[in-house]
Amino acid sequence: MKESILDVLLYLFEHYFTDDADPVRDRDSLQNGLIQAGFSPAEINKAFDWLDALAEQRPGATVARSNGPTRIYFGPELDKLDVECRGFLLFLEQHGVLDADQRELVLDRAMALDQDELDLDDLKWVVLMVLFNQPGSEAAYAWMETQMFVDEPEPVH
Repeated sequence: MKESILDVLLYLFEHYFTDDADPVRDRDSLQNGLIQAGFSPAEINKAFDWLDALAEQRPGATVARSNGPTRIYFGPELDKLDVECRGFLLFLEQHGVLDADQRELVLDRAMALDQDELDLDDLKWVVLMVLFNQPGSEAAYAWMETQMFVDEPEPVH
């Protein structure tokens, strides 16, 4: 059995969300498909709660700002996100892929995962899921999608 909220979210994202499925309307069929894929009902429910919280926090489309204040991480954030993850978030914000509100949403959703630590690949998936859920973030989502399987990020133009 697969036992991580992130595993459930990644499975949903890779198999359903890119196919324009309506997760609210299809929740029962999605849940059945996830159970058949080997996920536990408890982890499925946690993943749906994670997605619901993401949808509730969806801000309106905003213009990215790269000259805002510097984010200071503390306590549990430092424990969960290593230097590479924090540096990647700074890179995304400085290059206009994420604005400060989106960065905070990424952090909120990363902290809501049931893992003690996130590696850079896990964080990239969280960023991708957040951008997918943000109106007006299509270009940032497309850029981030191209970065999922490369070690060094491509410059943003």
